[in-house]
Amino acid sequence: MIMVKALTNARIFDGFDWHENSALLIEDGKVVGIVAKIELPSGATQIDADGATIVPGFIDLQVNGGGGVMLNDDQSVEGIRHICAAHAKFGTTALLPTLITDTREITAATIKAGLEAKSAKIPGFLGLHLEGPHLSVARKGTHHPGLIRSMEDIDLERLLAIGHSFEALMITIAPENTTLEQVTALADGGFTVSLGHTNASYETAKNYAEAGARTVTHLFNAMSPLENRTPGLVGAALDLGSLSTGIIADGFHVHPASMGIALRAKQGPGRIFIVTDAMSTIGTDMTGLTLNDRQIYRKDGRLTLADGTLAGADIDMLSSVLFVHQTLGLDFEEAVRMASLYPAQAVRIADRKGRLQVGYDADFVVLTENYHMISTWIGGNEVFSA
Repeated sequence: MIMVKALTNARIFDGFDWHENSALLIEDGKVVGIVAKIELPSGATQIDADGATIVPGFIDLQVNGGGGVMLNDDQSVEGIRHICAAHAKFGTTALLPTLITDTREITAATIKAGLEAKSAKIPGFLGLHLEGPHLSVARKGTHHPGLIRSMEDIDLERLLAIGHSFEALMITIAPENTTLEQVTALADGGFTVSLGHTNASYETAKNYAEAGARTVTHLFNAMSPLENRTPGLVGAALDLGSLSTGIIADGFHVHPASMGIALRAKQGPGRIFIVTDAMSTIGTDMTGLTLNDRQIYRKDGRLTLADGTLAGADIDMLSSVLFVHQTLGLDFEEAVRMASLYPAQAVRIADRKGRLQVGYDADFVVLTENYHMISTWIGGNEVFSA
């Protein structure tokens, strides 16, 4: 017999509204209600939240690693499990382990590990994000230029073979190395196609959005900028309502003023959502790491190559939410939506994740009144406790 759990004496944000001194009801991994304590069903297992704040769990669509593990180095079920567990400590309840541009062999091994991780029902594993290798060398960022290449028929065939195999599946491409027809095939085949690492013009980005691209990868970084006569991909991401876009909220990748301008300028229904672009350093005291045989240095919240190029980010999701709230001055509720509802909408899972509504997955974060971590819950089970 499945029992109802009730987290009582909590301040609950369901994604839109606050429920004061209420109880979150969970049954069989789903939210079955938010009620006053006097409305608790008989026989419910009560867990006293002691006045804590409960918010929807964070969804991170770009996670290269965590807890000392990089997906590029460890394409295994245990590697994925380790990454998911590392980010759960910071409120992430669903994520896409992300493969930075690599060889066909590494890509195939990553897909195999992802399928096995799905079968193993690893808590927090949502699917995969393949960031490359079909990018622009001119906007490579930290991606190895020797591994960047055009998408060929064999690449497309292998991708389409797994297109509907995950709850969410994302691929970052550049128009320089993919065709409109390939983007349409990927979009129709179950992928969220994201434009990134590209010098594409506004007009080209618009054409690719019409062909099926839905998102933009880490706004402002590794893309054609917004200028007076050439809006570039930045302009397209903000102007085209069909596009949602991720943004790295660490204060290094994007200046806070630029973030604020973008948030005010973005045309809907597409939204700006938070991604961490986190590397293996999250949750560790590592001083650096290697990627494709190149040393990455960790210092003062930044990860860089020897020449100073930013190489992923050294920030977790809760810290990103608080940066947006405290530094940019967004309401806490909107900062939470940027890390939960909006990424869920971007990859079309907002009918079951990103909010605390009846029938939704019971994925949530329990915080102190000052927004410090207490615990993380995935599918109605506590997976981390501080």
